[in-house]
Amino acid sequence: MRRQPLPAWADIILIPIINITLALLVAGVVIALIGENPFKAFAVMFQGAFGYAEGIGYTLYYATNFIFTGLAVAIAFHAMLFNIGGEGQAYIGGLGVALVLLTFDHVLPFWILLPLAIAAAMLFGAAWAAIPAYLQAYRGSHIVITTIMFNFIASNLMVYLLVNVFIVPGSMSPESRVFDQTAWLPTVHDFLARFGIDVAASPLNLSFVIALIAGVFVWLFVWHTRWGYAIRTVGFSEPAAEYAGISAKKIIMLTMLISGALAGMAGINEIMGVQHKLLLDFVAGYGFTGIAVALMGRNHPLGIVLSSILFGALYQGGADLTFEMPNISREMVTAIQGFIILFSGALTYMSRPWLERLFGLFVREKSTEEVPHGR
Repeated sequence: MRRQPLPAWADIILIPIINITLALLVAGVVIALIGENPFKAFAVMFQGAFGYAEGIGYTLYYATNFIFTGLAVAIAFHAMLFNIGGEGQAYIGGLGVALVLLTFDHVLPFWILLPLAIAAAMLFGAAWAAIPAYLQAYRGSHIVITTIMFNFIASNLMVYLLVNVFIVPGSMSPESRVFDQTAWLPTVHDFLARFGIDVAASPLNLSFVIALIAGVFVWLFVWHTRWGYAIRTVGFSEPAAEYAGISAKKIIMLTMLISGALAGMAGINEIMGVQHKLLLDFVAGYGFTGIAVALMGRNHPLGIVLSSILFGALYQGGADLTFEMPNISREMVTAIQGFIILFSGALTYMSRPWLERLFGLFVREKSTEEVPHGR
């Protein structure tokens, strides 16, 4: 049977839905094997993630970080660069945010602090990605190896800074002082309260809007600018790009700088929006989860937003699940996340061959119907 290339909507939406369904089926079998009702378990997760206002707030709060790190992975992947350093870039981006706020929170108003903090997050994240980018472009070092190592370097650098530089004198906790409230990013429930809309309190803040704007930027940049075209050209064939006059080295540098800047933006959500101080491990694995988010979203901003909400729901719904059904441990919730990552990442194209045959059959039947009788 002839295969028919899948339309864009099927590649971005249909295949991820099929992969998620398969992952949930496997997870359901595992839950049943430990003696629990998988339908009840998934209902509890859904209720915990979307069934009440506070749960929705937490789901979107987690999703905000995944959008930033997922976009960072995606834009690099369009140039065939596997940036798995989002964890370290987000960490250093948060450092940039903290430096701005610790320096100016008592001096400058919020409307000046916010753009400065955003600029610092992007600059520090881009700077941390620039060294692996240079090593890849001009020294031939593999981007996967260097970004992995820079995650560890970022982690150890933050430990040193928080223990020896930013720690509050006399404190035993390795964290900075709390920022002045004028430097806090407004939460969504506080923002809506100004308009008389009362919603439950949650960590969700206006960085979610910034994340959506970042998604629009990536869509416009990758598919509607000549730089985006150059990035995709290098990703398809670096020799062909060089033959066409595109400098692959410059494109690698540009792509990784943008990727690092996007990952660094996660520091806005965590440091300015939630923690209100610099502390250890605030990234909490968001950079690594962003890889799965980008794979599931087919490296498209719309798909990344949707998959980020899914992973946010898994985080929030999983917390409720372990509370409501004690036999299902936190490790089991992590396993469910792992199944989704497995089917969306390693087995991402498992369903593509039969879908292409199905679409080919549909196209053939349609073309047969359109042929006039008697010819």
